[in-house]
Parts: sequence; C-alpha cells; structure tokens
Amino acid sequence: MEANRTVRVSAKALVIRNGKMLAIRLRDQDGDFYIMPGGGQAAGELLPAAVEREVAEETGLAVKAQDVAFVIEGAEGEIHHRVDIVFRCELVGETDTNRHPDHNQIGYEWLDIATLNRTPLYPSRLRRPIMNLYEGKKTAVYLGNENMGDPEITD
Repeated sequence: MEANRTVRVSAKALVIRNGKMLAIRLRDQDGDFYIMPGGGQAAGELLPAAVEREVAEETGLAVKAQDVAFVIEGAEGEIHHRVDIVFRCELVGETDTNRHPDHNQIGYEWLDIATLNRTPLYPSRLRRPIMNLYEGKKTAVYLGNENMGDPEITD
C-alpha cells in the first residue's frame, strides 16, 4: 500500500437515450477515445450533486441523478487510487452552466450501446455491463479494478 497516494472519488453519469449513451470524447497522442461524463466530488458535496454539476460543466446538459448502476476502481497506474461511482441519470434538458471541458476534451457524443463492447470507452470493464443493463440482463454493480494499461475488455 502506498501511503503517499490519495483516493479520488468520482461520480460518473450513465445517460441513455434512444439506444445510445452519452460520452465525453477525448484526444491524446494515441488518438480519440471516450469516457463517461462526470468527475471528482468536492468536499461537502453529495455524489448526486457532483455528477449533475460535472455533466453540466462538461456538456451543457442538465441531468437528474437516479440510482447507482456501477462502482469500478483504478487502484494503480494513476496519480490517485480512483473510485468511480456510476449513476444512472435522466436527461432533463440543456443548462446555462458555464462549460468547463476536461483537458483533452474535444466534445461529447452519443455512442451506440449495441456496439459498445468494440468502442474505445474507458474503463473498458464498463462496456459489457452497460450493454447488459440496457438489455435488462442481470449484471454486477461492483465491477472490480481496472488499471491504466490493463488489456482491453471487448467481449
């Protein structure tokens, strides 16, 4: 255990509309990839408020947090030990919140859930559970650990 690393709790949004899910499109030296909208929880901020704020800042869309769909960790390979709590969110509309896109963010898109297992969405361990949840299949809530550099999950 590394005493100098901190744990970072992040609230992520699973927003589904017409068979597609909302995702943040990022670009780095290796190309384009996607993450779920959301981000770090501030001290004193409840997780549902954090996810609603982050989605508004990153996309300009207003959402209402519902129940927790998934929890996934990234214990190694990053500055922080990351704990992502993924909330199902209802799309409410647009917001007048000032946008503060993430570093490397080039926009947001609606990804087709039917082909999500082959889409560069990270952590990749989320791909199949999101597909299963959408299809009404039973899926675990706690998805375990996925570190940067782990093999992609495309099944």
